[in-house]
Order: sequence, then C-alpha cells, then structure tokens
Amino acid sequence: MKLLFDQNLSHRLVSLLAAEFPGSEHVRQAGLASAPDPAVWTYAAAQGLVIVSKDTDFQHRALLLGPPPKVVWVRLGNCSTSAVADLLRKRHADLLAFEADPVASFLALSWRPAEPGAAMGERLLIQAAYWRGNRMSP
Repeated sequence: MKLLFDQNLSHRLVSLLAAEFPGSEHVRQAGLASAPDPAVWTYAAAQGLVIVSKDTDFQHRALLLGPPPKVVWVRLGNCSTSAVADLLRKRHADLLAFEADPVASFLALSWRPAEPGAAMGERLLIQAAYWRGNRMSP
C-alpha cells in the first residue's frame, strides 16, 4: 500500500513509515505542494496512491467521485507527526483491508478516549470507520 501525504501532513511521514508503507510519497516530493485538490486527486489515481489528509476536502471528493483514489482522513486535530505515524502503524491491518475493499472510498481514523478507569495502556482507543458505497462501516 502506497500513501500520498497531503500538504497538511509532514513530509517526514514518508521516511517514518517507509517500512510499513514502502513507495509512499508526500505532495511536496511529487511537485504538488501548492497544487489544487483535483490535480492531487488525479496524480494519486494515476500512481495508485491512497491520499492521506487531515482536510475534509478529499473526504468529500471521495464521497462524490468514489475510488480511485481512496482517501484516509486523519482526524487527530493539532498533533505531532509521531502521533500521526503511530496511528497509521496501529491501524496498518485496517488500512490494508480498506485498500483491498473494491467499494470503500474513504477511511476515517481518530483517537477517542477510553472508558473512565481503564488501564493506562487502554486510555486511548483508535476509532476507525470507512465508507462503503452508501453506508458507513465501523
């Protein structure tokens, strides 16, 4: 699975996640740092890349146009690059399943608080949902 990181995410994600997602790119590397969304969309589709973004623009485009390309919407708010990398690593299996699903167009990933009193390692759970045609799947 090859990812294309949008300009709202650090270019360092490419090297941080090279083992899990070889062949990934950042829009800056592709010469698309200031390109409009349709150009990024077209490039990702042509290169077989999954767009990873914190913006809702690509999520909306995925709902309207469907794949390819597929879109991963990172819903972490203002956070570190390592937090984004950790989220993508922890959801690697879900990302691969999402990529393999011929109908799924976007995957939303976020942290959500665990139940009060949960053990320290369980304080942050990862929430994932993806759009499959006309319904959202948890």
